[in-house]
Amino acid sequence: MKQRLARLKTIRKLIKSYPIESQEMLLGYLDREGFSVTQATLSRDLKMLKVSKISDGKDGYVYMLPSEDEKTESEETGAQDFLRGYVSIDYSGNMVVIKTYPGYTDVVSIALENMNMESILGIIAGRINSIFVCLKDGIYGDAFMAELKQKIPEIDE
Repeated sequence: MKQRLARLKTIRKLIKSYPIESQEMLLGYLDREGFSVTQATLSRDLKMLKVSKISDGKDGYVYMLPSEDEKTESEETGAQDFLRGYVSIDYSGNMVVIKTYPGYTDVVSIALENMNMESILGIIAGRINSIFVCLKDGIYGDAFMAELKQKIPEIDE
């Protein structure tokens, strides 16, 4: 999971930095960045990031990340993914444990990561149904919950 989040960030960076015309080209850049993935994995990553292909104004097409309007829609989708997958949230001090339905740790942790919450230092997703969130120094679970409620007002406490 940690590698997947790092890979997704790298894909965003590469698409912003280079006019990438094909998955093969992107796979090459990813390989140079230390990520050896299959075309199928890359395709799933591009879908998750909502990457599209647009005309480069010449004879080809390049990959493009979603616009700000599309990001708002993506944030709403992320909130829905979070709500669909989480079971409970418990915290003690600056540590938070989110329990999910089996198989939802990736979905919920990516949704949480994409919220860009200021209180979060790092996220570790387990293999089955637990996510560990470490909060920044001086930030505690109640502040995390308040920030999460701002992002997802429908969340139960």
